[in-house]
Amino acid sequence: MKTGLSLIALALAVAAPAVVHAQESVEKAKPEKPADVEPQVRTTKLSGTFGGQRINYAATIGETIIKNKDGVPEVSVVTTAYIKEPRDPGRPVTFLFNGGPGSGTVWLMMGAFGPKRVAIPGDARDDGAPPYPIVDNPDALLDVTDIVFIDPPGTGFSHLIGKADPKDYYGVTQDAKLVAEVIRRWMNDNGRWNSPKYLGGESYGTTRSAAVANQLMNETYNDVALNGIILISTVLDFAAGSDTPGNELSYITNLPSMAATAMFHGKASGSSVEAFTEEARQWAIGPYASALLKGQKLQGEERAAIRRDLARFTGLSETYLESADLRVTPGRFYKELLRDRGLTVGRLDSRYTGKDYDNAGEQPDNDPSFYGIDASYTAAINSWSRDVLGFKTTLEYQSISGIGGQWDWRIGGRDTNAYLNVTPYIGQALRENSGLRVFVGQGYYDFATPFFAAEYALSRTGIPQDRIEYKYYGAGHMMYIRDEDRHKLSQDIRAFIRAR
Repeated sequence: MKTGLSLIALALAVAAPAVVHAQESVEKAKPEKPADVEPQVRTTKLSGTFGGQRINYAATIGETIIKNKDGVPEVSVVTTAYIKEPRDPGRPVTFLFNGGPGSGTVWLMMGAFGPKRVAIPGDARDDGAPPYPIVDNPDALLDVTDIVFIDPPGTGFSHLIGKADPKDYYGVTQDAKLVAEVIRRWMNDNGRWNSPKYLGGESYGTTRSAAVANQLMNETYNDVALNGIILISTVLDFAAGSDTPGNELSYITNLPSMAATAMFHGKASGSSVEAFTEEARQWAIGPYASALLKGQKLQGEERAAIRRDLARFTGLSETYLESADLRVTPGRFYKELLRDRGLTVGRLDSRYTGKDYDNAGEQPDNDPSFYGIDASYTAAINSWSRDVLGFKTTLEYQSISGIGGQWDWRIGGRDTNAYLNVTPYIGQALRENSGLRVFVGQGYYDFATPFFAAEYALSRTGIPQDRIEYKYYGAGHMMYIRDEDRHKLSQDIRAFIRAR
């Protein structure tokens, strides 16, 4: 018996280390427990006069933490919500973002629709040095809608957490899925599922609007129907503005913007910017389009007639136009139009002029319509978010970040990815939601997203035309920096929301 017990004891002693090692392996194989990330949320009670109404509102800046399928936090998305008090779930709510990709909501929030705005010159002059006045904004939309500004990751204070892979979030569809999730989460947390809903963006934010609308309404059976999509400085079909050699379309869609700019700077004549740009539209899609499609077969008197008309619309000399083979890219136009004055014109807003290092180059050194406004907006959003709303972070607010270089622009197969076009998303949404309407606001002096390119994209097959509303403004990409246009834009969108 002793011998038997001894053998058993020996066997257990020998096996014990193996059991321990096996248990350790199992423990090591278990995924790490997700680190808890406590979202920061700050609410401030304020009041102001908007649209002629005195309104009490809650301003809430806070983080939404997005986790992966294993429950590991990967993204912090910062939203800034302005909600009228007392709260009313029957009021419309509008979700807004800017573009880039990589641009924070600073522009729309501190320039157009937030309760405060930064006051800078509206007549295309540089914003100078601080301090910049941060003033009440009676054009904010709080009298007709609650507003939620969303900064996707890589913009504003929003950021990836830990080992999150940028490829999972930086792309047309990836970004749209994330923003749609943030919207659903916000509606859950705030009891707004049955509120009238509007979605809007500026610049690439219009691309995002189309892609997010697709995620909310078309990609799942858990639909979130929208009452309206607000497109400001629109880019939907990227071929329409691409300067790629061989793409004749961009010369056509840029021409009316060149005509408006030439007239503004006294290089072309017309009775009004509305009349002159309409004449330019008709000529661009008629004689000019036909001439471009003929390529090198365009010769003789026909070529000479096109060259004369092109000079009349663009304000450029026939000699220069002939050297450019009747095809002037925007970059060359910015440099050439006012070369005789030693000035360049802006890309975001061609009312602005700049002075380059010298006058001999082919394209401007920089965009005077961007460096003429960026410092004031950056100062304003940091002062408002940190000092007034109380958001605490060591992160730098990303007004414009570099994530565009990592962006995945693909949305389909090989032919679809030849160029990005999200306009069909809007067409499907309009066809399948009889209550949906689209607002399109465009500046005459915007070359980043030319107004004729937006009109071209939204006039294609499969897009109901009776629920699309166009409005035009006498400034550029950020038309709201001009006081008259900010007020008009605000009134136009108010009317759009009220007309539901």
